[in-house]
Amino acid sequence: MDPMQLQSLLTWAASGLITLGVGGAALLWAREARVVALRRARLSGNGTLAGGSRAPSAALSGLVGGVKRLGDRMAIQDPSQLSTIRARLIQAGWSSREAVGVYLGARAASMIAATVATVLTLPWAMSGGGGAGAVMAAALFAVAAMLGPDQVVKARRRKIELEYVEGFPDLLDLLVASVEAGLSLDAAVNRVGEEMIRRYPHLAEHLRFLTLELRAGRSRKEAWTSFAERLGIDEARSLATMLRQAEEMGTSLGETLAVFSEDMRAKRMLRAEEKAMSLPAKLMVPLILFIFPCLMGVLIMPAAFRISQTLMK
Repeated sequence: MDPMQLQSLLTWAASGLITLGVGGAALLWAREARVVALRRARLSGNGTLAGGSRAPSAALSGLVGGVKRLGDRMAIQDPSQLSTIRARLIQAGWSSREAVGVYLGARAASMIAATVATVLTLPWAMSGGGGAGAVMAAALFAVAAMLGPDQVVKARRRKIELEYVEGFPDLLDLLVASVEAGLSLDAAVNRVGEEMIRRYPHLAEHLRFLTLELRAGRSRKEAWTSFAERLGIDEARSLATMLRQAEEMGTSLGETLAVFSEDMRAKRMLRAEEKAMSLPAKLMVPLILFIFPCLMGVLIMPAAFRISQTLMK
């Protein structure tokens, strides 16, 4: 290889490594800034609650209104399917009455957009040499239209479930402290919901729904069962079953909650230990992809540059 070509190759490699390092640092900084902003918003009491975010702009509200009207026209007539969709959206954190219409409208809008995008690929497909690429693009549009809204709901549901799982031991600890202080279970739920609004806003919103159902006269067993179904996690179902059994058998509610709270804390500690044990295996990929090439570049490039200078002389 010519020395000038070798020097140019080394220059491009160094530039690529520097760009990769700067991009990775910027990505980490942006992620940390987002986490800090969310934390400050929660501590200041301006965090979002389940079912909505901050006041949207007029254009965004108009877009959501148009999607909702489209969803109302495309509404499913089967009540069982509507109930299933509503339950999925509530578990994903969208508990408003218009959530089903917006979801159905988003599905219809995504199908319309995929159809328009597929039609726009026809000139490319009819031109020479673009047939296979156009078919792949059309298939990609169709898959994105059919699976996109469902994947968004699933991703949101996984994120909300993580908050529920993390906040459930704290919920039980506060319930135990409130019940042992002399409050009834219903008053303790109301008090705990007020205390958890900043740290776990979605879980506090479901506790508020539970309090409203109990005040409306719904039985405790049905209210806690509905609460567990809205959360969709095993810990909530176990708590509802435990409270029903404690009420039927007449056991002490404080002792039962204390034992269940200790079990939840033990499970949270086991999850933390599992994440800590899996950390070395997860670090192998970023080490190989990012740190190892930079290290090799720092070690090899000076020697390669000297060799290229010697060959040029």
